[in-house]
Amino acid sequence: MERITIRAIPRKILVIKPSSLGDVVHSLPFLSALNECFPLAKIHWVIAKGIEDIIDGNQLVSKLWIIDKDQWKKVGRISGTISELGRLAKNIRAEAYDIAIDLQGLMRSGLMTKATGAPVRIGFAEAREGSALFYTHKVTGGKDVHAVDRYLKVVQALGCDVEAVRFPMPLIRESEKIRQLRSQIGDYAVIVAGARWETKKWPAHRFAALAAMLDINSAVVGSAADHGISKAIEEQSSGKAISMAGETDMGELIWLIRGAKLVITNDSGPMHIAAACGIPVVALFGPTNPDRTGPYGRNNVIIRSAAPCAPCYKRRCKDLKCMKDISVEQVYNATREISLLKP
Repeated sequence: MERITIRAIPRKILVIKPSSLGDVVHSLPFLSALNECFPLAKIHWVIAKGIEDIIDGNQLVSKLWIIDKDQWKKVGRISGTISELGRLAKNIRAEAYDIAIDLQGLMRSGLMTKATGAPVRIGFAEAREGSALFYTHKVTGGKDVHAVDRYLKVVQALGCDVEAVRFPMPLIRESEKIRQLRSQIGDYAVIVAGARWETKKWPAHRFAALAAMLDINSAVVGSAADHGISKAIEEQSSGKAISMAGETDMGELIWLIRGAKLVITNDSGPMHIAAACGIPVVALFGPTNPDRTGPYGRNNVIIRSAAPCAPCYKRRCKDLKCMKDISVEQVYNATREISLLKP
């Protein structure tokens, strides 16, 4: 295991991990271990706009740098993007960080790491887009390693203890809306029918058939973009599912998941929130590899497609065979395997 020697106890540390939601959840044990190792250091975090609530309110982070990376990708506003990046680089450098850690591993995050001027700049040896050129120290994360364990290798290289894996979630009060919903529907499952890639999505009518089979009601969650899928599941579930996609903020989503008996999900950000909260998960995997990005921890059941092409890591596919090969009966039996629903 690589060891990184630092000359003095750091006063200020910058963590660069803007996205995605699931990846940021995976990095929370890293944050916990980093804080325990350097309890006097102020930890700042670079996060993408739209998912900042997963870090905002976390007592271990004293400052957030929120970046609008989706706007930066637009060719039509290139001049504005350059100006924003320049201001960001100037402001980050003024913080005088002792350590900068790039968990993202892309050109943009590598440049941010370099811009800090920190004497210790850490990233992964296998980082993409040439970003490793901007680090003073490189840690080998590995490819077929779960993301949680991969991130923990960085703090382990700093001499920190990584035996206790903890997910420090943000301190958010439960809203009255979620409190009332939970009291109305009683015991419930959460269904996550959306995903960032179309290839990760199990057909909506199968989620609906599954919801109709369960002995408890289901709340279907997701972003506003998932509203159509969520509503279709509600309408086809024989009155057993409630559409909530696009109707919760991050805090409400976390509380809804925390109160669930079970989460049934595609490979998605909410899947990782559920695992981090210790809620049993039934996770459906086709084009991606659960060994790398599956729900972390125990009491989870993973259903992997038997399609010979899986995992292919493709965001587009003509027939979506891998997800279609997963049957409703397979998923229902997995919920029984967790032993939380009535036999």
